[in-house]
Amino acid sequence: MSATWRLGDLTVNRIGFGAMRLAGRVAFGSDQRGRDRAIAVLRRAVELGVNHIDTAAFYFTGDLAANDLIREALAPYPDDLVITTKVWPARHPDGEWWWATPEQLRGQVEDNLRALGRDRLDVVNLRVPPSGRDGSIAEHFGALAGLREAGLIRHLGVSNVTAEQLAEAQAIAPVVCVQNAFGVGAPAQERELLRGCGEQGIAYVPFFAIAGAGRESGTGTGEHEAVEEVVKEVARAHGASPAQVRLAWTLAQGPHVLAIPGTGDLDHLAENVAAGALRLSADDLTRLNGLSG
Repeated sequence: MSATWRLGDLTVNRIGFGAMRLAGRVAFGSDQRGRDRAIAVLRRAVELGVNHIDTAAFYFTGDLAANDLIREALAPYPDDLVITTKVWPARHPDGEWWWATPEQLRGQVEDNLRALGRDRLDVVNLRVPPSGRDGSIAEHFGALAGLREAGLIRHLGVSNVTAEQLAEAQAIAPVVCVQNAFGVGAPAQERELLRGCGEQGIAYVPFFAIAGAGRESGTGTGEHEAVEEVVKEVARAHGASPAQVRLAWTLAQGPHVLAIPGTGDLDHLAENVAAGALRLSADDLTRLNGLSG
């Protein structure tokens, strides 16, 4: 397992686990995984040293929901286990999306508390909608800050934000992490935000570090073939998989960078955790850093 970083006063290993795919092979799709298999993956993740799990109440498919699976697999929870969730987006039982008002965030937080079986959430990220990246998040983040003061939340983070929105949130309450889409070929402004987080001691937690531009749709990376070929060449040189190279590159961006790869497969889980021991050479990093998606 790789080194550690902090989410506020909570110490986590830098390779965590993303729960998005626990309830289905294709995120938010209709291909269900068995409950037993998902529970086995969660328990094995903890056995391998994972102590940071990222989840959300809207991670569900059919009758399987990530938060329920986490509680069933791991409660009573290990003392060092940190569970991070996110609010603002939500889904109706039929899968249709909706976005909470500031006043509705308390209900979302309470839903997570009930499903996870916890009295207080370790970290809650305010997940900004794609259409909201140019607007203010002060009203929503302020509502979360109030829930933190009320004792329902230990630490706050933000997700899918710009540098300006991060600064806006920090003026309201401490921010312990930024969770944005990031991977090989990330744009310059996102790399700059990552560096800025490091300078401030804020954890930067990329999602889609392996999946790339395919993201929730499950359609693949969508990156240029030249990018894929370089990743594969580096992987062959190390006897590693392309996914491991992407994770190793992600962790090499700074000690404050955490990874939360998700899977519903035990073999892929072991492969992801093993990526924490993969050390890329300076030449590897130069080649990968120079790529654009």
